[in-house]
Amino acid sequence: MSGANASPVGRSHQVMTGSFFLSTSVFWRREIVRFLRQRSRIVGALGTPVIFWLLLGFGVGDSFSPAGQSHTMRYQEYFFPGTVVLILLFTAIFSTISIIEDRKEGFLQAVLVAPVPRSAFVLGKLLGGTSLAFIQGVLFMLLAPLVGIPVSSIPITLLLLALVAFSLTALGYIIAWRMDSTQGFHAIMNLLLIPMWLLCGAVFPALGASAWLRGVIAVNPLTYGLAAVRWSIYGNEVASTMGLPGFALSVIVTVAFGALAFGAAIAMTRRPA
Repeated sequence: MSGANASPVGRSHQVMTGSFFLSTSVFWRREIVRFLRQRSRIVGALGTPVIFWLLLGFGVGDSFSPAGQSHTMRYQEYFFPGTVVLILLFTAIFSTISIIEDRKEGFLQAVLVAPVPRSAFVLGKLLGGTSLAFIQGVLFMLLAPLVGIPVSSIPITLLLLALVAFSLTALGYIIAWRMDSTQGFHAIMNLLLIPMWLLCGAVFPALGASAWLRGVIAVNPLTYGLAAVRWSIYGNEVASTMGLPGFALSVIVTVAFGALAFGAAIAMTRRPA
């Protein structure tokens, strides 16, 4: 009876909501299936950061001595959270570069003219890239005990990794949307995304940098994502001695960055192609 008495507006809303979530799940699943069929992406997204961690970690070794930090820390341990973020970044890059491939193959044009909410396409694409980045980041986090990192709050750490992964995937989506070639995307990656990671406190702490470089690090949104991850890993007792932005501020900036990037991605997609 209730279904028969439902108003046309209510039924229309239910249909639109169901269509949105169904479309989102389809696009999300497509990203996962595409990844499983392209195993070489695992090498690029997971293997390269691990090599960086091993080479830089053992190369710097015991010569690392962060300023103003009471906690004794070797460079392998300091660089570990930064490597996790690099894995998230690389996976986001590889997942969003497929937008360019979809445009060349005609799939993107078909989606844009189909009776599917464009926001569903954006959300499905971002959730797919976020899921892949999150899984690979968690796999690397399993190595944390090997470098003496006791994760103080696993649920909060996992939540923050998912949030950082979503933000980076949304940023990659924005960059890839207007690109016509993978070469151009890689050029932007080398010009913007890699320096963004280098200047977020992943490779060296901001306390030991020059004044102008500390200013660049302070306005880098990824700085706060990495800082939030460090807070969740070490807890207040250790993280408070590392010269990091406050935990609450780091979470707020990371959430705002992800929300703005997501909104910008939807706005760009809704414009006429």
